[in-house]
Amino acid sequence: MSTRPRAMGDPGALYRMQIGTVVRDRVLKAPNAFKLPAQGLDIFVVRDFLSPKECAEVIELIDKDRVPSGLLAPTEDPEFRTSESCNLRLEDRANQMVEAKINQLTGINPTHGETIQGQRYAVGQQFKPHHDFFYTNQPYWPEMERQGGQRTWTAMIFLNAPEAGGQTFFPNAKVRVTPRTGNLLLWNNLDQYGEPNTFSLHTGCPVESGTKYVITKWYRERPWGWYAKHGVKPAGPY
Repeated sequence: MSTRPRAMGDPGALYRMQIGTVVRDRVLKAPNAFKLPAQGLDIFVVRDFLSPKECAEVIELIDKDRVPSGLLAPTEDPEFRTSESCNLRLEDRANQMVEAKINQLTGINPTHGETIQGQRYAVGQQFKPHHDFFYTNQPYWPEMERQGGQRTWTAMIFLNAPEAGGQTFFPNAKVRVTPRTGNLLLWNNLDQYGEPNTFSLHTGCPVESGTKYVITKWYRERPWGWYAKHGVKPAGPY
């Protein structure tokens, strides 16, 4: 973890520091929300964030477009990420509903949010330990920096509960979360200084029985994607 901020050399550091506090304080006031006991990581659960009916509608969207999941950086391990995934279509009503609910919960400017990604895990499928933040020394970083910069918060929603397995495990933070239909899992990928937090390392454990569906939404430090390309500025401080 970082021991001091780099705000003087990094204009985005102040925002990244502030958004960690803003979202944490906001979520703690939300109904059905609670902070998980974790080492070095701000991580929360919001129970029953989506209804079973809403979850079923989103599962239909995933099944409509799912393809083998990809990776931002190459790996020689063919078992590193074995799920299927897709970006949800912006015109789908169910996706729009979920986007609005997540944005309302976090209070983050919607232009900072990436498109929601849906994921499906069959028996044996997994996502080995990884971070959601970007490594700035990797070849992909210049493009990620141009497309909105560093990732801040991750929001994940469990759309169903597989019969066995499929937990989300944070080995460094010593947290293991079992999928429950409609529950939202939210964590800050950065530390108190707005720098990448190694305690956010997590893995999608292999599904042992049944099928697991989740969706994930990532937020950036600046407007992402279409907003960045067209120079759209946030409507407020966050």
